[in-house]
Amino acid sequence: MKHSSIIGFIFCAIYSLHTAFILVSSSNDGPFYDSTAYTQCRAEPEKPLYNGGMLKDEEASASGRDTLRSVGARYTPAYILRNLTQNTIYCFSIWVKIEAGSASADRVRAKLRSDNVTLNCVGSVSAKQGCWSFLKGGFLLDSPSQLSILFFETSNDDGKTQLEVASPSLQPFTQDQWKNNQDYFINTARKRAVTIHVAGENGESVDGAVVNVEQISKDFPIGSAISKTILGNIPYQEWFVKRFDATVFENELKWYATEPHQGELNYTFGDQMMNFVRANRIIARGHNIFWEDPRYTPGWVRNLTGEDLRSAVNQRIRSLMTRYRGEFVHWDVSNEMLHFDFYESRLGENASYGFFAAARELDSLATLFLNDFNVVETCSDERSTVDEYIARVRELERYDGGGVVRMDGVGLEGHFTRPNVALMRANLDKLATLELPVWLTEIDISSTLDHSTQAIYLEQVLREGFSHPSVKGIILWTALHPNGCYQMCLTDDKFRNLPAGDVVDQKLLEWTTGEVKAKTDDHGSFSFLGFLGEYKVSIIYEGKTVNSSFSLSRDPETKHVRLRI
Repeated sequence: MKHSSIIGFIFCAIYSLHTAFILVSSSNDGPFYDSTAYTQCRAEPEKPLYNGGMLKDEEASASGRDTLRSVGARYTPAYILRNLTQNTIYCFSIWVKIEAGSASADRVRAKLRSDNVTLNCVGSVSAKQGCWSFLKGGFLLDSPSQLSILFFETSNDDGKTQLEVASPSLQPFTQDQWKNNQDYFINTARKRAVTIHVAGENGESVDGAVVNVEQISKDFPIGSAISKTILGNIPYQEWFVKRFDATVFENELKWYATEPHQGELNYTFGDQMMNFVRANRIIARGHNIFWEDPRYTPGWVRNLTGEDLRSAVNQRIRSLMTRYRGEFVHWDVSNEMLHFDFYESRLGENASYGFFAAARELDSLATLFLNDFNVVETCSDERSTVDEYIARVRELERYDGGGVVRMDGVGLEGHFTRPNVALMRANLDKLATLELPVWLTEIDISSTLDHSTQAIYLEQVLREGFSHPSVKGIILWTALHPNGCYQMCLTDDKFRNLPAGDVVDQKLLEWTTGEVKAKTDDHGSFSFLGFLGEYKVSIIYEGKTVNSSFSLSRDPETKHVRLRI
């Protein structure tokens, strides 16, 4: 970084309205979160994160059988944890290897049992025989525990699979320490330092010029799903446009909606919703081209086989993507293929990869996504582990199918009941190794919870997503219907905010640079830290006004804006 950039950085750190660059690594603020993750099997394990934390120099034990005799399970290897505290976020990691003579590969799940709770999954990994795999996760307890056991379970828990473990780590974070880490990542990944220089006609520094800066668009999209219920509903439209700059159509472009009967195409609602999107300069995700779940595949498609099915599939891609070419920034090409395999089972195991090739040919500008659930929400669903998702992406990268195939984005639905923020962040760390944009595409909190609890958990999920550098956008799954929403609504039917809506409004305000107004110093400069995006700026001095604009993109160097008045 140049010397002038360092000065600008220090200046803005002192005077920023956002109290930027919180030094969470200082002794007063506790440990700095370690985002390190590994997704390739290795010949030797790496050193433990945090130098092992609470597990420094600890050896795995089999004594858990005697310690918690009543649960009656096999605990080898295991770690005995004493005096875990309430509401502390514990980040856990370890390297595991399947021993020779066991299965060649297996899913390994870390579990926690204590004197008052059982957590069925606090981290998982797809392990292999003969090399080391990295498991990363974590947990939080609602009440203190004097004695707990952390142990491992394989998906084929027949007693024959033996595990080796190495480099264990367990690092606690208080709630304040966790928030400080989030704030640090927000300030470094979502903001940039700016110095505005004002000079006179002869280049002299202008002291005391009034500087007004306003953010007019954001680099990080936050949006919500919409449905046809927004059409003609002016209060809904006004409420939506006031808040969101991104959207996705909830159901209107799914195959069962656009072609309920073979050959009878109907894009009426999709077209009208796209008109709304265009008129309000909103970016939109395309959802979805194919859904692997047969329950949401048109009945007439389910009755097709062989070349008839292949022909229908090809026509679906051409019809949809030709009609909306260049309109959608993303397409969910294959939806929930970790859980279901309707097309794969009928057209071959690489059928979905062919869909990506066709979609790329028809709309070369759209970012193409896989999209699935229970990848960051939990690790209890063995069909959608983070390692399985990563493996599918890498399979796609290796597959050529006679043409150019590329998958560009990681779509994570994010239908949460109770978030495990340590696990969510650990899985995002692993997905970050793909070096692809990650989007949280369908965020909501279960309707089994009351509105206040939904709001608390939604705030946790939004902060985790926004503060992780690999996440590039967030879409809420909160399209409003006469009978409510899929799981979570932001407002009532009169567009009065529910608690979740208040959380969203708060975050939209918090994550936007408010109007900045100040005067230049005796060097003719003014510095601040702004969220990435587009800005307009006006300079007023001695009755003269100069207007300009600038962009903030991610860069470690200070952005210098030079204006003459």
